[in-house]
Amino acid sequence: MITWRRLAQEDFPLLRTWLEQPHVALWWNHETSMEAVARDFGPVDRGEEPSEDLLVFLDDRPLGLVQRSRLADYPDYLASLAAIVPVPDGTMTIDYLIGDPGQVGQGHGTAMIRSVIERTWDEFPDAPCVLVPVSAGNRASWRALEKAGMRRVAEGELEPDNPVHGPAHYLYRIDRPSPWSSVE
Repeated sequence: MITWRRLAQEDFPLLRTWLEQPHVALWWNHETSMEAVARDFGPVDRGEEPSEDLLVFLDDRPLGLVQRSRLADYPDYLASLAAIVPVPDGTMTIDYLIGDPGQVGQGHGTAMIRSVIERTWDEFPDAPCVLVPVSAGNRASWRALEKAGMRRVAEGELEPDNPVHGPAHYLYRIDRPSPWSSVE
């Protein structure tokens, strides 16, 4: 079962270990000193930033991290996405990683993405959709989004998280289910 809670300062050593893993570092370009992890993730932990860093668990064991935010809270990022695809007011976005390399390639990423999206509809009732940009080269990531029910809606150039990758990105979207979609 997938569960999560907000990332806390005491989780920073675990997060640091994950960020150092080659399969994570390939796509997440973060410094991995404890000072850098505290600098980059501390403001969310302290409530100084409006996004959420969620520590994800699989059957009570740490699995990964999901960052969730409203695009409107990050106007520059919103503008770069809106230059590629229409972005409705209230749109949410996520970013994610599986930390333990032994858990990669087992469908856990898809389950994690699906779970956070389902809870997003409850926790953010005004969110019309979730929009996720992903590097075109990160096939495993965009396949997990597709398996979680998201559809590719655009392609465009964005600044990559890791400069070794080019600017080509795919944008994936899933819309809030209609209340009528469950009525037979």
